[in-house]
Amino acid sequence: MPPPFKPADAAKAATTNSTVLDHLDPATGETSTRASDRLSFAHDASHYLLVPQAIVTPRDAAQVGELLRRSALLGRPLTFRSGGTSLSGQAGTEHVLVDVRRHFREIEVLDGGERVRVQPGATVRAVNARLARYGRKLGPDPASEIACTIGGVVANNSSGMACGTEFNTYRTLESAVIVLPSGTVIDTGAPDADQRLRQVEPDLYAGLIRLRERVRGDAESVSTIRRLFAIKNTMGYGVNAFLDQSQPLDILLRLIIGSEGTLAFVAEAVFRTVPLPGHVATGLLVFPDLAAATGSLVEMVDTGLATIELLDATSLRVAQDDPSAVAYLRDLAVAKHAALLVEHQAGSSDELAERVASSAELFKQLPLALPSELSADASARAALWHIRKGLYTAVAGARPSGTTALLEDVAVPVDRLLNTCVELTRLFDDHGYGDSVIFGHAKDGNIHFLLNEDFEQPELVQRYLRFTEDMVDLVLGMGGTLKAEHGTGRTMAPYVRRQYGDELYDVMLAVKSLVDPHCVLNPGVLLDEDPTAHIIHLKTTPTVEEEVDRCVECGYCEPICPSKDLTTTPRRRIVLRREIARARANRDSALVKALETEFDYDVVDTCAVDGLCETSCPVLINTGDLVRRLRAEARGAASNQLWTSAAKHWDLFTRGASQALTVADTLPDRFPAAVSGVGRAVLGADVVPAWSSDLPLGGKRRNARVAPQASAVYFPSCTSTMFAPAGDGTGVQDAFLALCERAGVEVAVPSSIAGLCCGTPWKSKGLAKGYLHMSAEVLAALEVATNHGRIPVVVDAASCTEGLHGLAAGSDISIIDAVEFTSTELLPRLPAGKPIPSLVLHPTCSSTRLGLGDAISRVAAAAAETVTIPDDWGCCAFAGDRGLLHPELTASATAREAAGVDPTARSHASVNRTCELGMTRATGHPYRHVLEILEETTR
Repeated sequence: MPPPFKPADAAKAATTNSTVLDHLDPATGETSTRASDRLSFAHDASHYLLVPQAIVTPRDAAQVGELLRRSALLGRPLTFRSGGTSLSGQAGTEHVLVDVRRHFREIEVLDGGERVRVQPGATVRAVNARLARYGRKLGPDPASEIACTIGGVVANNSSGMACGTEFNTYRTLESAVIVLPSGTVIDTGAPDADQRLRQVEPDLYAGLIRLRERVRGDAESVSTIRRLFAIKNTMGYGVNAFLDQSQPLDILLRLIIGSEGTLAFVAEAVFRTVPLPGHVATGLLVFPDLAAATGSLVEMVDTGLATIELLDATSLRVAQDDPSAVAYLRDLAVAKHAALLVEHQAGSSDELAERVASSAELFKQLPLALPSELSADASARAALWHIRKGLYTAVAGARPSGTTALLEDVAVPVDRLLNTCVELTRLFDDHGYGDSVIFGHAKDGNIHFLLNEDFEQPELVQRYLRFTEDMVDLVLGMGGTLKAEHGTGRTMAPYVRRQYGDELYDVMLAVKSLVDPHCVLNPGVLLDEDPTAHIIHLKTTPTVEEEVDRCVECGYCEPICPSKDLTTTPRRRIVLRREIARARANRDSALVKALETEFDYDVVDTCAVDGLCETSCPVLINTGDLVRRLRAEARGAASNQLWTSAAKHWDLFTRGASQALTVADTLPDRFPAAVSGVGRAVLGADVVPAWSSDLPLGGKRRNARVAPQASAVYFPSCTSTMFAPAGDGTGVQDAFLALCERAGVEVAVPSSIAGLCCGTPWKSKGLAKGYLHMSAEVLAALEVATNHGRIPVVVDAASCTEGLHGLAAGSDISIIDAVEFTSTELLPRLPAGKPIPSLVLHPTCSSTRLGLGDAISRVAAAAAETVTIPDDWGCCAFAGDRGLLHPELTASATAREAAGVDPTARSHASVNRTCELGMTRATGHPYRHVLEILEETTR
């Protein structure tokens, strides 16, 4: 059999195959060799950095099969990558990286939710969102569900916080469509799948039978497998398949689970789902120290708790900084404390009450530092789980600048966890890792620990190596496994033999040789004979800037980013800032030039600066802030002067824009298109908007409104001046005023409203002087109109509401969105209406950041009998004028949502005029403000 792929062989392959990129063509997918793509895709959540020669993005399993056939023929190694949340170096390569996230995101619910068919690019959260309406969920429940994909879940045999080993991927995956290294595609769920494998891959089929008998015939192997797979274990290949399965096809499928992309590509997977717990109670038990917490585990496991999550003292200190942390945690003076986050799950309220009562008796006997009880309140539970799920990235985000975060995970029998934690803490002290943290799934004896290391210093690399050797001895001495959840990767590949022994290690080598004889899939991962392989290609993290330095490259921000399928993502934007800094430090002027040339469009121009990345980032990085600053640095004096003048004459500017749209509509399409085309060619696409025939007419000027008994000050958006309402609609301004009148609520409009704006156009473009001028004008007007903050300001566009929130921060002026005002103040006073049959709703990034979801739902429910939000809803990326300057951004951001819009719906709505324009353009259906529809149905 051929030996495992060695680093030396990889270097040789990279040299001898330097021309193989010429063989990549459309038959295998879109290919990029740009420096920006290669470097930004090189980074993932691990502490390794390997730069691929090319990025290939296939569209379907057929293209993957062709790519694999060519790779075997040419000896070109491939690595598959989807979410990039892997922590052990599974998703990086020096060869060809295959992006299987972009075109592999389909989700199909089967049998009323009992099963689900999923492609590898779909995230766990997206799948569970589809299943929730059926009262079901996936068994694997990794903390990184927001970003980790099904491809990674299968590749790493993911488990998580509650599933243990009973509901992990190995136990709940029913079938899969797999693409073998030979290019053979097999649906293991087909009735004749085993027979087909025998026909098309006879050597593989026979080899699996031989290995099955070899394993079963060795008593020591059987004993080792039973012991190690009785706990969470993702170290090496899942050789328990040889004991659990008999048919070669079934063995192969189970071996592929947890194989980290080294055996096959999984094009789609069918999971058996589990019931979504209908009744849940959660609590945080705080103990005086780690020993007290872990010493209570055995008794707590016996109470039937579904989850028991450990947080040590460092974890608690970081958790205290989370804005959603519970009050008693924020007030705790953490010394040596530790905590257990526990949860009961039940099928009925009576069953839950019984379990909670039983646990309460035990809690009274525990050495708790604080009184505690379990809560069924949804918001309280969500706050606790938010802390736990974001703990790794929050802890890593608080690391010293310039260091790299390493997260390891191990598992031992539960009764040995206390001694393991004590000894592990001693190792931290012995090796000088004073800021290390321990947390994890205590119920399963599975703990994670985090180290911060500076790999720029060779002596610290040696320190890490010495610590790892001692840690390996400790865990194996406890009868544990060196990888419980995160996969072997590069981190533990040199230690697989030590954990399993020579015989089972040789079986694993035989599996690799049998399935991937040319060793083209993910070399260097999972098996590696080089004892130093885990300290090669270590990632260093140069200090760049505040917005960048905290990022741990986890990728939580990527699924929600509207530019992810067009150019790049928040993680990759930050990575490119780091790579430019690294290139400058290395005096690589050619690379700096290449990156900076591609940077403007990829990073600056096509960022929607919607801030949604902050809502999913555990360390609360808003990459939009970085992009706004970069835009400010790039603005010339002429641009600043022009926009400052616009701020001073905003009434004139908006009416001019309105008239231009109206005039353009009277001309043949080719004339305004030609004018804007010339302007874009001369002045740049990021300066001159692209005209298109689907743009509306200009709107009408905003007028002041006097109301002596006003309950609020109405601030209509200036977009209603620039853009006319959709179709024959009245527009949100007239609709809101009509609703107020109908409800008997008086509102005033500032006398200078025609010249006022929320400031977002200047802020998003980084135009500080114009923003400051407009801010001063608006604050002065609102101080007078609200009688120094005595009544609130109501805004009719969610993005403007968010803009005014920022503008008025620190003042006494209260800002409220018109939808929320309608939900709380107008709906109870409005007459019973005649709801339309159906409504498709598009929330916006601003409404999401403002937390307006419930208010929008209530208003929409009052206007329509059936309200649907497309499953693939996301930011439309119209982003003020981004949709006019870069229409390709909005087209990319809205493509999946548009495909899921019900064409038979009676009406379509949003809460922002520019977002309505973007969705109208994407779907062909006129989108209007939801308040317009409510006004029509309550006449």
